[in-house]
Amino acid sequence: MTAAPERDPGLQPERTRLAWRRTTLAFTVAAVLAARQVAGGDLSTAGLVAVAFSVLVWLAFLRVAHWRVRALGAGPRPRVMSDRAALAAVACTIALAGFAVAMVV
Repeated sequence: MTAAPERDPGLQPERTRLAWRRTTLAFTVAAVLAARQVAGGDLSTAGLVAVAFSVLVWLAFLRVAHWRVRALGAGPRPRVMSDRAALAAVACTIALAGFAVAMVV
């Protein structure tokens, strides 16, 4: 029996790493625009709470993205993203959208 040849990942991990960076940047811009929306208008309690939760969700998403980017650069074959991390990223995205609606309404 011969050993399986070493996998040549090509540029896929780099493209995925760059996609995570772009997504993190877009998430940051959305959070900043949400905070600006609240700061520019009436500072209601609900708006401040929504901004506070948006910051927490943003920090949670940064943690997930940082973990994934590090995992992609860890070796020749990146680890598969866990279901828990994927669910956390989706939950952060949905939560930010929900807080954005709360700030506008």
